[in-house]
Amino acid sequence: MKSLRRMLSVVALMSLSVTVWGVAFAQSEAQKSDAQKSFDKLKTLAGTWEGPATLTPPQTEMGDGTRMHISLRVTSRGNALVHEMNEAGKPDDPAKYDHPLTMFYLDGDKLLLTHYCDAGNRPRMAAKVSPDGKTVEFDFVDVAGGTQYGHMHHAMFTVIDENHHTEDWTYMMGDKPVHAHFDLQRAK
Repeated sequence: MKSLRRMLSVVALMSLSVTVWGVAFAQSEAQKSDAQKSFDKLKTLAGTWEGPATLTPPQTEMGDGTRMHISLRVTSRGNALVHEMNEAGKPDDPAKYDHPLTMFYLDGDKLLLTHYCDAGNRPRMAAKVSPDGKTVEFDFVDVAGGTQYGHMHHAMFTVIDENHHTEDWTYMMGDKPVHAHFDLQRAK
């Protein structure tokens, strides 16, 4: 009888510890900031993506339908996300061809990006999340470096599903915006 009571006590304690752990985990998920939730959503895009670009107004160096290659990877023990963009089929030679790099990271309760632009500058943008959690939009904060060749001013990422997302980037040429829309599918 004693051994049965002891075994029931152990089972009850184990059940209680699993329940407490589950509640603690649920609470920690609920306590995540919007910035952390957005960052976690963006990290699900890690991988290789390809798809067409649409530019408004159209540009001579990159026309509508130009296929883009996007690579996203989580780095720095999960503390940063690296985004690299180039035209599909072009040689991987950043000295000759456009190959901007963007870093996403948390800074306190803010999700920021720094875009290392081929125009030679580094704009920073801060995120805001949509109510449905599927869109992360970045608004211009400031820029380091010269802006005589323009600068990236806005970005928006929309997760359609695990194999499809869109990116919208706005580049300012003086006071004239150039909007680029990328419709991307995960490369197999």
